[in-house]
Amino acid sequence: MIKRPMDTGLKTKMSPSLGLLTIANMFQDKHTIIYENENIKDIDFNEKVDIVGISITVDVFFRAVEIAKKYREKNIPVVAGGIHITANPDESEEYFDALSIGLAELTWYDIISDFEKGQLKKRYYHNTSNITPNSIISPAYNLINKSEYLYYNIISTSRGCPYKCNFCYNSTDAYKNLYISRSVQDVIKDIKAINNRHIMFIDDNLIGNPVWTFELLEAITPLNLKWNAAVSSNVVNIPNMLDKMKSAGCQSLFIGFESINTSSIEDAEKVQNNVERYNYIVSEIHKRGIMINASFVFGLDGDNKDTFKNTLKWIVDNKIETVTSHILTPYPGTELFKKLKSSGRIIDDDYAKYNTANVVFMPKNMSPDELKQGYLKIYKDIYSFKNIIKRMPKSKNQWIPYLLFNIFYRKFGKFTDFICSLIGYKNIGRLAALMSYKTK
Repeated sequence: MIKRPMDTGLKTKMSPSLGLLTIANMFQDKHTIIYENENIKDIDFNEKVDIVGISITVDVFFRAVEIAKKYREKNIPVVAGGIHITANPDESEEYFDALSIGLAELTWYDIISDFEKGQLKKRYYHNTSNITPNSIISPAYNLINKSEYLYYNIISTSRGCPYKCNFCYNSTDAYKNLYISRSVQDVIKDIKAINNRHIMFIDDNLIGNPVWTFELLEAITPLNLKWNAAVSSNVVNIPNMLDKMKSAGCQSLFIGFESINTSSIEDAEKVQNNVERYNYIVSEIHKRGIMINASFVFGLDGDNKDTFKNTLKWIVDNKIETVTSHILTPYPGTELFKKLKSSGRIIDDDYAKYNTANVVFMPKNMSPDELKQGYLKIYKDIYSFKNIIKRMPKSKNQWIPYLLFNIFYRKFGKFTDFICSLIGYKNIGRLAALMSYKTK
């Protein structure tokens, strides 16, 4: 992972990759699986292996090519997968022996079968028309070295998203018709396997199927969990959903507001958002004692230089507890990429810069430098001491998790990372959960 200006080692050691662990769980009963994360430690290229799988995001694509080359020089086949490969297979094919395009559960059984027969194909596509909830495999939680991560208590309850915002990977051809929820029983099994009362659901949208979500909430309510999740802003339109979430232990919700400009929301084709209802959404969530992690994307065609100060004011006025900000990034394969590429607005092809912290396209209403500087400044302004105090939650029960995140993760993340290196990331993660949610 290539760190952004505001990231520290806390970001790279936040949690393990569930994609690779899912593949591991598909085969660990019959094969020896070695799971490595280069964000944690160097890869041992001398370890004897028969086949290698790499999960790839766009910003680490060329590092993945370097890794693959080292193994292929030893005649060890390399299979590449992950969202960048799925979205952009044509450009990737020459660097790897095989590509896993789409969900691992729907490709890797064939990959290993063909490999064992000496008939490895160049591409393996998932077929989502036959997918069922039982098709989704749990991660191999037993392979996680818990001491290496802040949190290992992460669970994915679904695949895909019902919405297809044009800057998101869900707008790519392979994911356009994909959204499925796991069986609630399997999710409960994962919760019990993790054996921790603090759970992070990492789905694109936990409420994509509201009927299913209510079933999950009903099942986890007796477990006395403290949990966080990502939902779309229309959660407020679903009767009783927020009440049920609160009673089931919800502590905070990640919501992609993306912009306070209606024209920018329309440009992103984010049909589930209504800017005029943003204040109401925030009020209803805060009324129930749930914190908000608001996501914003800067550089949409409706944005200009004033967008940054206007967004900052909205964030502070509404006491948004946490903000995740991004520069609009046209990931190859998305509808946004196709749009900007066809109009000649892509100005940088260095994929290492495609990490939402660099301007790789020509904005419509400001210069690339104005976009970059505005992005950096709003981050500093949000996490200034003055605005941290102004955004303090009304509920005293939220003060500790709020201050831990804003001060020790965002404001002084480098210091916290140094402390973690001395006493262990797992220990800091457990301490934060204990202080914030009274869980270990």
